[in-house]
Amino acid sequence: MSRAAGVAPCGGPDPQARPDPIRRMRPGHAEVAQLETPQFEAPKPEAPRIEIAQVDSFEALGAEWRALEARAKPSFFQSWTWVGCLAEERFPDPVVLRATVGGQTLGLALCNRRRGRLCLTESGDAGLDAPFVEHNAPLLAPGLRPDVLPWLFRAAWSARGVRRLVLSGVPPAVATAAGGLAWRRQARAVPLVDLARVREAGGNWLASLSANTRYQLRRSAKHYGGPRLIRAATEAEALDGLAALATLHAERWRERGQPGAFATPWLQRFHRTLIGRGLGRGEVDLLRVVAGDGRAIGYLYNFRLGGRVSAYQSGLDLAGAGPQGKPGLTCHQLAIERALAEGDAVYDLLAGASRYKRSLANAESELMWVELVRPWSLAGLAVRLRAVIQARMQARMRPDPAQPTNSAA
Repeated sequence: MSRAAGVAPCGGPDPQARPDPIRRMRPGHAEVAQLETPQFEAPKPEAPRIEIAQVDSFEALGAEWRALEARAKPSFFQSWTWVGCLAEERFPDPVVLRATVGGQTLGLALCNRRRGRLCLTESGDAGLDAPFVEHNAPLLAPGLRPDVLPWLFRAAWSARGVRRLVLSGVPPAVATAAGGLAWRRQARAVPLVDLARVREAGGNWLASLSANTRYQLRRSAKHYGGPRLIRAATEAEALDGLAALATLHAERWRERGQPGAFATPWLQRFHRTLIGRGLGRGEVDLLRVVAGDGRAIGYLYNFRLGGRVSAYQSGLDLAGAGPQGKPGLTCHQLAIERALAEGDAVYDLLAGASRYKRSLANAESELMWVELVRPWSLAGLAVRLRAVIQARMQARMRPDPAQPTNSAA
């Protein structure tokens, strides 16, 4: 069961601007926040109850999550396929945030407490969080009041022992709604192919690319003698493909002096389990691309949900590519064309502005990785002081408009 918690003044709306809606409960009871509609505002949908509770059963939470997922429009990383994968191991001190109206769940967020941090859909342990999360956010039903998200985070700040919130791979609006001050902040571009835009323009995706990219794709396709894309039809085929992908992936990353995304037994077990959970639901694709002579060019490990294809990992035969082969471009070209043919809305190349991603993309979004602290904590004061020092340094570096400049006569 959950424990009682106080209310942090920094999460969500300014507590001085309206009555505090979070009621303290007796120990041993769920932490409940009843949102009150201010009398001066126009009528809104019924205000939800916000509950903070420890997770007693991941099985029960999974059933509740799937029911809400059917109503919401989640990213794959908000689905129970991802969130619930090995959840008992990934979330040793789990906390669920829940928004309900009339007893019906309309919002959920699974977090983990670790060393004073509350981490959204992560554990806070680098090893357990090595499966990289993106498009992360609380799962919300459509049509909720716009203030539900900030009040969810305000309740999160009130969880026992929490001094910081860690939000990885969230949209900027989610980071803003969480309140607090950014102790650590990173914004990353997310190149993507807007397939709806391609269809509106006549359906020719290649025509939207630069002349150089089109040339590279044509030359690579010719080099490989008519490459084909093959989707794993069974779990056994997908696991064989994952093993081959991981081998090629590791070779590439070893050359860079880094371990890669499948370097530990935990990571390998996580992704094998994820394939077992998602393949039958049509949410995981293991794609093999072969040349005209049948040899493998590369493998793609993609997620699919709600018309969005997320290109998560790849393994490419770079040694056999030669000077004209572009296995990465060729593999993604075939996957994008398949997504276009199957009616998907977006082919998401995920975070990281790599050159090859931007050469294939026709649009871009942004995701944030932030660690937030309370504004009036020692860490918050340090953030404020750092901002003041940086502002003063930048002001000193600006040219003085009163000083004459060297200009041609």
